[in-house]
Amino acid sequence: MAKEKVENINKRERIDKRGKNKRQKKKHKVLKAFLILLLLIAIVIGAFVAYSTWKNGWGITGMIQTALGHDQDTVKTMEEFKVLVLGVSTDTSAVLTDTIIVASYDPKTQTASMLSIPRDTFVGKNESSATSYNKINALYQTNIDKILSTVNDITGLEIEYYVVVDTEALIKLVDTIGGVEFNVPINMDYDDSSQNLHIHLKAGLQKLNGEKSENLVRFRHNNNGTSYPASYGDNDLGRMRTQREFITQVIKQTIQLKNITKIGEIMDIAYKYVKTNVDLSVAKDYIPYALEFNVENIQTGTLPGTPAKINGLWFYKYNKAETKELVQQLFETKGENQGDEQSEEKDDTKIKENAKIKIELINGSGVDSTLTAVETILKKQGYTISKKTTTKETKNTAIINNTKVKQSITEEIREVLNAGIIQNSNNSSSTADITIIIGTNYNK
Repeated sequence: MAKEKVENINKRERIDKRGKNKRQKKKHKVLKAFLILLLLIAIVIGAFVAYSTWKNGWGITGMIQTALGHDQDTVKTMEEFKVLVLGVSTDTSAVLTDTIIVASYDPKTQTASMLSIPRDTFVGKNESSATSYNKINALYQTNIDKILSTVNDITGLEIEYYVVVDTEALIKLVDTIGGVEFNVPINMDYDDSSQNLHIHLKAGLQKLNGEKSENLVRFRHNNNGTSYPASYGDNDLGRMRTQREFITQVIKQTIQLKNITKIGEIMDIAYKYVKTNVDLSVAKDYIPYALEFNVENIQTGTLPGTPAKINGLWFYKYNKAETKELVQQLFETKGENQGDEQSEEKDDTKIKENAKIKIELINGSGVDSTLTAVETILKKQGYTISKKTTTKETKNTAIINNTKVKQSITEEIREVLNAGIIQNSNNSSSTADITIIIGTNYNK
């Protein structure tokens, strides 16, 4: 009996030891991942400190490149990073994604793009048997891979990565950085007691805290049924535009030097409220270049299509031909097949000269994708887009010379756009060299 007790005790000790070893290994992996992240944070902080100390030495990008083992040629071989961004709210009974955005960043050209996909986009195979489960936002309840593959089918892209962000992350992040300055486009007045959602925002530039930021990006229409004006994009289209513009401002105001001391808090928010399959070994290579990214280089658009009633339910039917065209404009690979070296040198010289020309774009076409198309064409020619605004629908496209730049330049722009009436403005208060008003007649 005593011998049997001893054997049982030894057996339990062996089991406990194996369990302890497993826990130690698991803990070691977690610790290792944490140390790698800590090292990255230290590199970033160290780079900022060194940059402040050695103002006449390396730039911040060069310093972090060196720390990560990069050289000047590394960026030339880097792929454009594409990711599907999903915004979800886990405080509701049914977890749906109300924000679906395809985002990309190209370190070679320092450009980024965002394409919003309406949550009601029809993804079913048979319209006669369509149900609410045939809306793209319902696919999230199935699994992330399903919605990722569906987005790839729609766009023709081969997106590998996803990021799922709980709306609580937005609230926490905005509060952490001390609020976000944003120009609220319209008065917003909406109440939904079932969701404990109460949106009351006045139009105009203001600093939004976390709660008000969440209200802003969730707003679709007012209590009286009114919504964004048609020229802005009503209901879901307006909400998606506001989401894209607000995300741009959040990025712009988060990456300011003053927030370097808050990296720890920001990473805590990411760990708690963000789910992703982006590996740290992949993400770290983009850090040196992303730190110098100018958010003014973000191109945006909405999946082309129209609302449609299918089997008694409202859906959003996307236009395949227009979608293909817009995806090419936003996400096509830049810089390939440029010809021989002499031609490249000539093109580079022309692009550098064009970069000195500041252009203000005013969208009077009533279509967001048209503004995106014009912006893309001009940026490919090297022109600097200094400002983008929207106005009421205007019939004719106009190219206005504000600063008496050479007539050949305005003629080149008209040729590139294949549209536009050239005008001169002697008393313009615009800071741009050229103002382009995009009319409804623009059909490039």
